[in-house]
Amino acid sequence: MNTLLATMDLATKVLIVDDDQGIRTLVASFLEKHGFEADMAGNPVEMRTKLQNDKYDLIVLDVMMPGEDGLTALRRLRQDGGPPVIMLSAVGTDIDKVVGLEMGAEDYMAKPCNPRELLARIRTVLRRNEARASDQRHVSKPESNAVWLTFAGWKMDVMSRVLHDPSDNVLTLSDGEFRLLRAFVEHPRRVLTRDQLIDYARGPDTEHYDRAIDVQISRLRRKLSGSDSQTELIRTVRSEGYMFVPAVRKS
Repeated sequence: MNTLLATMDLATKVLIVDDDQGIRTLVASFLEKHGFEADMAGNPVEMRTKLQNDKYDLIVLDVMMPGEDGLTALRRLRQDGGPPVIMLSAVGTDIDKVVGLEMGAEDYMAKPCNPRELLARIRTVLRRNEARASDQRHVSKPESNAVWLTFAGWKMDVMSRVLHDPSDNVLTLSDGEFRLLRAFVEHPRRVLTRDQLIDYARGPDTEHYDRAIDVQISRLRRKLSGSDSQTELIRTVRSEGYMFVPAVRKS
């Protein structure tokens, strides 16, 4: 096993939430064999009790559970600023995946899933979130030689991955959202197709990003519109793609 991955796994605690005892025991056992510390909960109520008493790096959350379902639990987790979540569901249609991702899940897998694929997805999500945390730790100390791109009152430093809204507040974006915004900012006032955006914003999680380009744009729009700015930044061009509306300047 790669030394970096082994070190990451040993420091990682995962909570498996599933009403099927056999499935959660199987998944927890598999993860423990690969160096993770795994804990289990049979429903969202047990999950929240464990979250009050312990810290987890990631949650594997089943969708179809009696009583409170996984999507409702996911919504509460996102409101409370909980750990990243990978959803598991016997219902694996594209619409269900989009709903789960739109509600804030980091990934979505259909059941039954291959434990090794789940392990790979967990590692990908953990790497992605560690990169975000690293970016955030350095966000208050941008490089002195930073080159800022400005648009509609916003300021973006591509190198140090810092974004300030018109009120000069720092806005935190995921890796995919930042790459997508960079693609728009570097190609302003041009209609970009979905395929072009995927190529421009290509990154280590491209496979999942390809299947959710519209979801990523929706998330990015929501974050950008949540600031004090009332200016439309990303416009949908029907049957063609998307266009970044404001002019972009280097400063």
